[in-house]
Amino acid sequence: MPTTPATVEVDFITPRHLAGGGDPAWITVPLHRACGWSHGDDPLMPRVLLSSPDQKALLRLEPGPDDQWWALHHAAEPHRPAWHASFGARTPVELIAAVTDTLTDPAPAADVPCDPYEALRQAGWARYFDDGLVSPDSTAYVERPGTPADPEAWFFTVTLGTRRKKVWQARLGAHTPPHLVAAFTAALADPKPLLRTGSGRSLPSLDPNIVTRKTTDVLAVLLAGALEDRVQSLAARRPTPPAVPTPVRQAQPRASRSR
Repeated sequence: MPTTPATVEVDFITPRHLAGGGDPAWITVPLHRACGWSHGDDPLMPRVLLSSPDQKALLRLEPGPDDQWWALHHAAEPHRPAWHASFGARTPVELIAAVTDTLTDPAPAADVPCDPYEALRQAGWARYFDDGLVSPDSTAYVERPGTPADPEAWFFTVTLGTRRKKVWQARLGAHTPPHLVAAFTAALADPKPLLRTGSGRSLPSLDPNIVTRKTTDVLAVLLAGALEDRVQSLAARRPTPPAVPTPVRQAQPRASRSR
């Protein structure tokens, strides 16, 4: 009797900001294997620490009661003060990965003005108060209300229900490079669904009026290889060092024999 390839039931979720957190390995594994970030671990603590090769950036994944599980800190540079960003537990890893992928891109960012709101406007987000936008389904908001310590910080908040129960929040400090904020908003505005396994258990809502969930079977081998493909793709961004030419050995003149 012929065997059929093993399949896994997966959900394709839109809007992506309500897809749940996803697998943290989507961020941590490529940072370590493709981008050369070193990691430290403590078997007694449920946390992950990753630091960039130049030791300027530190990513911390630490489950905590305030639900900002992800924290990214970057040291000051000659042209920019230190900056930071944090992301709640249910922030889709694909959105956070858009930031870390852009941060680790060896190609320098274009030195041109960048409007992080543009991708959201093109996706139909409407004006919200003075300097904010709200998603078409009114479940996601971006604004810059500021705090005394960080008056120009970006706040991305996803809520559900009439009482606006918070699902997750991302906070990007005022000095976060604009192209990184724009990478986050572009990933947030992307209409492509996000893939999740687990029969919807990780979704913040199964309300069909809010979440579109399409379930299908995917070959297990394809699902398992997605992370490896991502690692290889990011590793390929690194320029290949030029080959060192092999020195040509010149024949030494033979000493003449005297008679």
